[in-house]
Amino acid sequence: MARRLIALAALSLATLAVRAQEQDYSKVEVKVTAVAGSVYLLQGAGGNIGASIGADGSVLVDDEFAPLAGKIGAALTAAGATKPVRFVILTHYHRDHVGGNVPFAAAGATIISHDKLRATLARDGVAGNGGSMKLPHAASEPGALPVISFDKELTVHLNGEDIRAQHFAGAHTSGDSVVFFTQAHVVHMGDIFVRYGFPFIDVDTGGSVQGMIGACEAVLRELPADARIIPGHGELASVDDLREYVKLLKDTSAVVTEAVKHGRTLEQMRKDNVLGPWSERYSGKFVTTDAFLESLYYSLARRALSRASTVH
Repeated sequence: MARRLIALAALSLATLAVRAQEQDYSKVEVKVTAVAGSVYLLQGAGGNIGASIGADGSVLVDDEFAPLAGKIGAALTAAGATKPVRFVILTHYHRDHVGGNVPFAAAGATIISHDKLRATLARDGVAGNGGSMKLPHAASEPGALPVISFDKELTVHLNGEDIRAQHFAGAHTSGDSVVFFTQAHVVHMGDIFVRYGFPFIDVDTGGSVQGMIGACEAVLRELPADARIIPGHGELASVDDLREYVKLLKDTSAVVTEAVKHGRTLEQMRKDNVLGPWSERYSGKFVTTDAFLESLYYSLARRALSRASTVH
């Protein structure tokens, strides 16, 4: 049964990869939503884009796929942009968030990211949940690499906004950034927070459920009650939506942690359907209940191993 589940998961991932490669971008429409102040949400075929539009030019947070760069530019113009994109700040390295780097950089935009994100883009690697989900990626071409990178945080001052990118270690990946549009009370969280169901945690590239929880709780401490949250995928969210998401991560982690304490193996947890109470609402085509269970299990297992090595 375990082998069958793994085979099905691998087949699903292969199908998703083929569909992404074969996608007809000519049919994609870029939806624009005014969020607050100078900040807009753009939604096309990849991860959500946050944008500050104003007299100083535009700042993007993530840039989806290269074939959509023209449509993204047209959407910015329709929203009132009269000057080119000056900066693109990346939340993490996954291709559906950074695929437009080359055309935007070629048009004059400066690409910015965390140090680890740049390093990950520069080499071949494999994204994965520690178990059956494996998504190989090739090193990016030089023109796609950020030209400015930072360690802890960086701020761009444009359009009357202090646009602050803050690194959160070991969350969705090893090189995540959350971007705060300070004056507008808006935050773009990348894939640390998503609204498509169970999240993908890139355990194989340094992500962890503990880091996801820590990042979300740190952001919640900074946000005013009226803040608007741009998730990596899905519709605009509120502070209450983010709190509900944190509860999902904490509650499911607690169940798996308890099972591990009682000596239950991953296969036994599958048979026991330990994530059953959340499955109907959160299991999706990309991250199934079984795939999320693997994410939690391997996340927690690696943390335990790390603690053990530190003690010895």
